[in-house]
Amino acid sequence: MISFLDFNSPVNVNFDGISAVVFYFTIYSLIGWLLENTYSLVTKRKFFKPNFFLGPFKPMYGFAPVLLVYLIGPETSWPVILLLCFFIPTFIEYVSGALLQKCFQRQWWDYSDMPLQVQGHICLPFSLCWILLSFACIKWIHPVIISAYKVSELLWAWIWPAIILYFIAELTLSIRRHSILALDEAKSPNPIQ
Repeated sequence: MISFLDFNSPVNVNFDGISAVVFYFTIYSLIGWLLENTYSLVTKRKFFKPNFFLGPFKPMYGFAPVLLVYLIGPETSWPVILLLCFFIPTFIEYVSGALLQKCFQRQWWDYSDMPLQVQGHICLPFSLCWILLSFACIKWIHPVIISAYKVSELLWAWIWPAIILYFIAELTLSIRRHSILALDEAKSPNPIQ
């Protein structure tokens, strides 16, 4: 379990805990990028799938596991674990898709042709996949990630602030790049189809 905030006194922040959260977020964002591009390779024979970021990170995949490992403890019952494994990634995928579409008039993924979909951002078949992936993450992958963190903790203590700055720069540059693209597309006439 991740513990970086004292809920009795929210002003007390544990920087070791934040360091671990940044590590987990970074690793899971990288794993998400690899997962999506591998899926693209298998389904479309093309490894690289367009990404909001330029770098090899998918933040959506970083947020879901961090929330899951924070919310799921050893005492959490199986039904609650399965519900969280369904709802957390599905919610994050929906919010990410809706925000990206609203802010940049572009949809990075589209489940419109899938059964039981909502505005093309989420669909039941992929949400069921999130249950399996999230459970595998919590049960088998996260313990390995924790071990990796413990091995690299001394080095990570020196570089994690730079990683945060990288993500801030990546986010800022990506927002700028995609905003300009959205404006350019809005200005140019639609091509004849």
